[in-house]
Amino acid sequence: MTIPFTKAHGARNDFLLTWRDRLPDDPGDLGAAAIAICDRHTGAGADGWLLLSPGTGVTDDASIELWNSDGSRSEISGNGTRCAAALLMEERSLGNVVRISTGAGIKNLRLLERQGRCFSLEMNMGPAVVEELRATIDGRDCAILNVGNPQCVFFVENFDFEWQALGARIERHRRFPQRTNVSFVRVANDHTLDVRFFERGAGETMSSGTGSTGAGAAAVARGLVKPPVRVVTPAGPLNLRWEEADILLAGPAEIVAVGQFFWKGN
Repeated sequence: MTIPFTKAHGARNDFLLTWRDRLPDDPGDLGAAAIAICDRHTGAGADGWLLLSPGTGVTDDASIELWNSDGSRSEISGNGTRCAAALLMEERSLGNVVRISTGAGIKNLRLLERQGRCFSLEMNMGPAVVEELRATIDGRDCAILNVGNPQCVFFVENFDFEWQALGARIERHRRFPQRTNVSFVRVANDHTLDVRFFERGAGETMSSGTGSTGAGAAAVARGLVKPPVRVVTPAGPLNLRWEEADILLAGPAEIVAVGQFFWKGN
């Protein structure tokens, strides 16, 4: 069974993108396919697999569904949605604005700059819903919120501890029956955050669009920083600005490869 894909990354948070109508007629278990194609040793390798379908042309230009590298589903990825927008702009010549339907609603993305297959895009992430601004989990201070997917944000003084192990525990903590994304945030100055990410279904990632949005929203709500906010990730910066309640996230997306994955199936 052959699965065609395009590989792209948004600040080194990488994804494989496949048009649904180019899948085999009976692709079988998509969760198992996601695990296989995302494997970094025996597959093409990625944090997640995005399946694209044509949109209505009226309300959206395309729709996407996100499969994590562990075979689970997620509502949205900020970096992944930018990658999908880059592919649409590359293949469909849709202009400078793209509307993509996600599990967290329709998202509008605007092209800021393009150099070849490297795109800079700003995406309206919508409002952040703060569920608990001050919570304590595993004995540590955190904020719990939703930015289209669940987020748990820990405020730390440094990263000199086993935050990956803590992230793995919190992801599956009983407080989060659907699991959660986990971010660890150090306030650098009034407009800058330094952040590390442990994503639901993918583990440690170099960056995260929704994680950056959740970190920024939580820090602003606590009065620790003021908009606009620059989120420094291990892969480089992402930028947040506010238009009333909506949070807009700007960052890169780069198309790096195309290929075919030969899957044995179930």
